[in-house]
Amino acid sequence: MFTKINSGGIRGIEGFFVSVEADVSNGLPAFSISGQLASEVREAQERVRTALKNSGFQLPAKKITVNLSPAGVKKGGTAFDLPIAVAVLGAFGVLDIRQLEDSMIIGELGLDGTVKPVTGILVQTAAARDRGLKRCFLPEENRTEGILAEGIEVIGVRSLAQMAELLNGRKVGVFGETGWTENEASKKVLTQFRENMLVPDKAYDVDFKEINGQGVLRRAAEVAAAGMHGLLMCGSAGTGKSMVAARIPSILPGLTWQENIEISKVYSVCGQLPYSHPVLSKRPFRSPHHTISPQGLTGGGRFPKPGELSLASGGVLFLDELPHFSRGAIEALRQPLENRRIVVSRAEYSCEFPADFLIVGAMNPCPCGFFPDRNRCRCTETQIRGYLRRLSRPILERFDICVEAAPVSFHELEGRNLKNESSAAIRNRVERAVKIQKKRFEGTDIRFNSHMGSGELNRYCRLGEKERDFAQKVYEARGLSARSYHKALKTARTIADLEEEPQIKRGHLAEAFGYRILEERLWGQEKN
Repeated sequence: MFTKINSGGIRGIEGFFVSVEADVSNGLPAFSISGQLASEVREAQERVRTALKNSGFQLPAKKITVNLSPAGVKKGGTAFDLPIAVAVLGAFGVLDIRQLEDSMIIGELGLDGTVKPVTGILVQTAAARDRGLKRCFLPEENRTEGILAEGIEVIGVRSLAQMAELLNGRKVGVFGETGWTENEASKKVLTQFRENMLVPDKAYDVDFKEINGQGVLRRAAEVAAAGMHGLLMCGSAGTGKSMVAARIPSILPGLTWQENIEISKVYSVCGQLPYSHPVLSKRPFRSPHHTISPQGLTGGGRFPKPGELSLASGGVLFLDELPHFSRGAIEALRQPLENRRIVVSRAEYSCEFPADFLIVGAMNPCPCGFFPDRNRCRCTETQIRGYLRRLSRPILERFDICVEAAPVSFHELEGRNLKNESSAAIRNRVERAVKIQKKRFEGTDIRFNSHMGSGELNRYCRLGEKERDFAQKVYEARGLSARSYHKALKTARTIADLEEEPQIKRGHLAEAFGYRILEERLWGQEKN
C-alpha cells in the first residue's frame, strides 16, 4: 500500500516542502530510505523501526520503501522521523491518514517513541501556511513557537502513540484537557506575547542611567542609534566602552511584531530560541570573541546556517578588541556592511541571510592600552602604528562615528548628585528621529540616514551658503576623502533630525566632523 505525508525541510532560513512517500510490499524484509539524504536522515530508519516497536506497533515483516521528495534536494536534520513513522503506519493500514492531506508533520523520534523538539519550527510552520496547509503537527515543546507563525492550526504531540490516538480516536483540533480548540489557545498565546512587547523597558536589564560620566560616548551612541551609523570607540581599558555598547539596544526603536518574527526566524534555525519563550521581544546584541573565524561571522557549513552577522540583524553587533580579530574576519565585514545581506553559495544552490545591524567597535589606542599617556605607555611608535594598521582604511570608513573614551574622573565615578538620563528618555528622542526618516524615505528601500546614496544626499543634505563654506573649509583643511565627507553629511542629517530641524545647520556639521577627528589623529591622513 502506498501513502504520502506532508513534511518540510530548511534551506538557509527558508522552509521548503517535502513529501514523505511510503510503500509496503511483499519481498525480503527491509527498510530503505531514498531522496538525497544526509547521514542523520539515513539513520532515521533505525530510530523509526525501534520507536514503532517500543510504541506497541507489531508490524509484519515486509519490504518498506520510503522516499523523500523532491529527490534532487539535499535533506538534513532529524525532523523527518515522525512523518516517516506515520507514513509507514499508514502504508500498513494501521492509521487512517486521509485527514492529513492538508496537514504537515514534523518531529524527531526517540527510541521509546517520544517526540523530541527540533530547530527551525517557526520557519517551517510559516512555509506550511504559505503553501495553503491548514494544520501542523509538531513536538509539544515546539508548539508555542509554531503558534507564532499565525494563520495555521498547531497541534503539539508528545509521542508516536499519542499521534496514533489523534488520528484514529480523538478529533483533530482538540487541545489538552481544557476544552480549548487549537485556534483559541493560539490566540491566547499570541496575545500574551504581543502585550509583553508593548513594554520595551522590561525587555532589557541594563540602562544608560547606570553610566556615570562619558558624555561624549553617550551622545555618540544616541546619534548612532538614531541613524544606524557605525560607531567606533577608542580608549584605555576600563573607561566604559563595553558598558555603553551593551546598552545601545535599549535606546534603539522598539521592535514591531513583524520585525520580531523575522529576527526570531534566524534564531529558530540556529536553535537559539528557548522553548518556553520562542520569540526574542528585544533587539539582539551579539558580541563574538575576537578568535571567531570569517565563516563564524558570515555563516556557512555543509547545510548553510546564519553566522553572527545574521544573528545581530535588527540589533547590535559589538566587536570588542577590534584589532585582535583576524584580518579575514574584519575584511569579511566589508560587503555585508554595504549590502546589509550575505549570500552563501554552494554548487547546487545559494542562501541569502540578513545582515542589517548596527556595528559597534571598541579598541585600545595601542597594544598596552595606555597611549597617549607616556607615563604608563611603553609602546614604541612602530608598535602603535602596526597595531592601528590592523584595521584597513576601507573598514575604518565603514564607521561613521569615531570617538575617544576618556578616563572617568573620581567625581563622575562616585556619581554623587549626578542625574543620568535613562535609556527610555534617550529612546524617545531616537524614535522621533526614526519617524522623521521613515516619512522622508517613504516608498523607497531606505530606512535610515546611513543608508542614503548619492541621489538622496543631494536631495536631503543640501547645505545653505554659510554651511557650504564651512564644510568646504573643513574638507580642504583636513584632507577628507569623498567617502568620509559623505558620511559626515549623513551623520549631520541625523543630528538635525534628533533636534527636529528640517535643515542641516553649522552646529550639526561641526558635531559630525568632530566624530571624524579621532580617525585622523590616530591613523593619519592616508588616502585610499
